[in-house]
Amino acid sequence: MAVKLTSSHFELLLAGAGHAHLGVLRQWARQPQSRPGGRIGLLSADAHAWYSGMLPGLLGGRYTLDECRIELAALCTAANVELVIGQACGLEPQAKQLQLSDGQTLHYAYLSLNLGSLPQLPKHCGSGLELLAVKPFSAFIARWQHWQAQPQALAIIGGGAAGVELALALAPQLPAISLLSAGVLLTGHPPALRKRALAHLARAGVSVREQCRIDEVLDKQLLSTGKPAWQGCRAIVASGASALPWLQGSGLACDEQGFVRIGASLQSTSHANIFAVGDCASLAHTPHNGVYAVRQGPLLAANLAALLAGLALQDFQPQRRALALLASGDGGALASWAGLTAEGRWLGRWKNHLDQSFMRRHRLID
Repeated sequence: MAVKLTSSHFELLLAGAGHAHLGVLRQWARQPQSRPGGRIGLLSADAHAWYSGMLPGLLGGRYTLDECRIELAALCTAANVELVIGQACGLEPQAKQLQLSDGQTLHYAYLSLNLGSLPQLPKHCGSGLELLAVKPFSAFIARWQHWQAQPQALAIIGGGAAGVELALALAPQLPAISLLSAGVLLTGHPPALRKRALAHLARAGVSVREQCRIDEVLDKQLLSTGKPAWQGCRAIVASGASALPWLQGSGLACDEQGFVRIGASLQSTSHANIFAVGDCASLAHTPHNGVYAVRQGPLLAANLAALLAGLALQDFQPQRRALALLASGDGGALASWAGLTAEGRWLGRWKNHLDQSFMRRHRLID
């Protein structure tokens, strides 16, 4: 059950309902003996955890809202964890306090951060064009539903996997769509995957511009190096991850981009009683990618229990490569693994199986 307190003390506070924390809760629910002792809370800005892998399918009409989100109250109850609904906005690590946007203060002995990241927004001047960031998902979906009532030409800023999937999902619903990539489309993926994606985008009628970094919005124009790149009234921002601004000013050690520096044990390099995982954290050889966050979950659960018990911690070993599965908007998917690529409806069925399996596991129904 969600609780709302003016002040609350927890032995362990999990801040954020990202993939790693979902894995921790699932383990405690399945194996109660692995749960550390003491009072534990989960802080989430939403009553549900959204699964990003199913967002393109939701926008394309293949999934319902409830199929793409996990009810946190039920999972927390099963894990003997208190759910606190609120938005973190500040941290005082020396005082062991986490501030919420509604004025509440949460106190902790140990803290784990799985708060995610935000898209990198360009400088915005004027009110002629509405920018809609793809995160947080609940706000994005609510606004997208409003936009659906009056479809208009749309730009998507960001040429990574998220931008490609969104463009392919939304193209059949809009009169025109442009995908603007700061560099080469799908940078970091095999060139063959880019070639496959470009072919799908062309068939869907999506206009693609590469090497087109959007650094400013002026009235109804998107500007790249000061020159107009696109004009319209609506744009979705699905660019690379940027850190939550308040984390950099918290006193935690952060990297140059503002992500929390952690060691192999997933602990903050400056505060041993604080862990950070997923997109809000900075760890060598670990991209900001949900696949890595999911894999951090079991180790995080083990290390939280070990730290509270005064035992030795284990090190996280990032996998050398990760499977990429991109929804192609037509029920199929594009895939890459170790430099090899493929596409087809069978990959779409496989992706759906993996996504649905993830949701069932965290609903504790398999």
